[in-house]
Amino acid sequence: MIWLTWRQFRVQALTAAVALVGLAGYLIYLGMQIRDAYDKDIVGCKTSGDCEGATQLFLSDYELQVFLASVLLISVPALIGLFWGAPLITRELEGGTHRLVWNQSVSRTRWLVVKLSFIALASVIVVGVFSLLLTWAASPYDLVQGERFGAMGFMSRNITPLAYAVFAFVLAVTMGLLIRRTLPAMVVALAVVAAFEVITSFGIRPHLQEPSTATVALEADTEFKAIRDENSKMQIKGYNISGAWMLDSTHTMLEADNKPFTVAQYEKECFNGDMDKVKACLATKNLHLDVAYQPANRYWRFQWIEFAGYLALSGLLVAFCIARIRRPLF
Repeated sequence: MIWLTWRQFRVQALTAAVALVGLAGYLIYLGMQIRDAYDKDIVGCKTSGDCEGATQLFLSDYELQVFLASVLLISVPALIGLFWGAPLITRELEGGTHRLVWNQSVSRTRWLVVKLSFIALASVIVVGVFSLLLTWAASPYDLVQGERFGAMGFMSRNITPLAYAVFAFVLAVTMGLLIRRTLPAMVVALAVVAAFEVITSFGIRPHLQEPSTATVALEADTEFKAIRDENSKMQIKGYNISGAWMLDSTHTMLEADNKPFTVAQYEKECFNGDMDKVKACLATKNLHLDVAYQPANRYWRFQWIEFAGYLALSGLLVAFCIARIRRPLF
């Protein structure tokens, strides 16, 4: 059974292997480039004294390359689902070969379990190698950027891509089992996988654990961009706690009695066109911010929670497929 599965799957496997070798070569080259630049620009900036400029240059030089590699890795599980998962059963149904295959000594359940296990393992290996190489290559960039919880970085680093790969594959198999046509199954599977990734990133992940909150004093050296909202309250955009995932992009400036600091007060008392003097003026008024965030030390906890969640969904889909394929309708 395993030998038959390999014979049917070998073209896709060899194609993936060739692509993986090419991608591995590129990621190794990119990782060495990033490390050389990190040692020269970031570590070496301490002697020149211009670390801020060196950091910005380093990030801008590799932003596009790391972004594209991350997008590609996020796309790989979806592609595995499309081209490995969707045709797994529809190929037999459309060709009529299921009548022969499912009436041999091997039961339908064993046939499906062997195929799912073999190809899911191949999916994990392909995505795992790619994820490992990208995590290694981009680690100096991620360290300088300090945004490990960002949607692109979180979904394309460490262990979560492995669970995405299994889920996308099993979901596509399920769609093929239900729809029984390869192309419609591919379209629906792609849409569902994309929807799950968006919902997880922006709707579920921020609430995997109760956010931490803090009241932060506004000091003269605080990095921020002052903006005004529709209610004429002064807000800060871009405030960050190092390594943390800030759940709000803007924060209202609050006075000592927790009343919002208004635009009128700002323009009357502090605004003079010089940002350093503006910051110093605001700092003297004992202003503060109430912020909500996920601390940096929760990163691996979130990785494991999401990993386990996607594997659990995959297990439910496998159970559904096994129950469905036993029905006389097939």
